[in-house]
Amino acid sequence: MLHPSYADLIKVVNSGVEEGEDPVVSSRYSIVMATSRRARQLIAGDEELVDGKGKKPLSVAVEELNQGKVKITSDEDKNESSEDSDKE
Repeated sequence: MLHPSYADLIKVVNSGVEEGEDPVVSSRYSIVMATSRRARQLIAGDEELVDGKGKKPLSVAVEELNQGKVKITSDEDKNESSEDSDKE
């Protein structure tokens, strides 16, 4: 079983969203995609943001998300930031 639960992770990720705004994530799929992407980054050599000694990369990625060390951004945000950097 995954600890913390998907529901807990969704609450953590959406904790900064003000009332009336769209949540950052609304499904377990979004959590799975974000943590798997982060786990691949860790495998590729990115620095761990939490103590991950003896843990698998996916467990470290889940813990980083749960502690708020990494943020999930929408694909629209990524496209906007890459367009901004292209203009420079």
